[in-house]
Amino acid sequence: MGGADDRTEGSWDKAKGKVKEHAGRAAGDKDMEREGLADQAKGGAKQAVGHVKDAAEDVKKGVKPSD
Repeated sequence: MGGADDRTEGSWDKAKGKVKEHAGRAAGDKDMEREGLADQAKGGAKQAVGHVKDAAEDVKKGVKPSD
């Protein structure tokens, strides 16, 4: 999976988590609320992985073998 894919998946996880968190809070369901917070954290981590992959690819492109 490339960096852009990780960032996109992370964004979806964060959005899904935000919905779960608020739905759980509104329903008084602490488990759902915690699940939402966990999804948000997972999404943030996936986004960070995507950024690292992109940075590594940029470095790789910038380093060219000597002829």
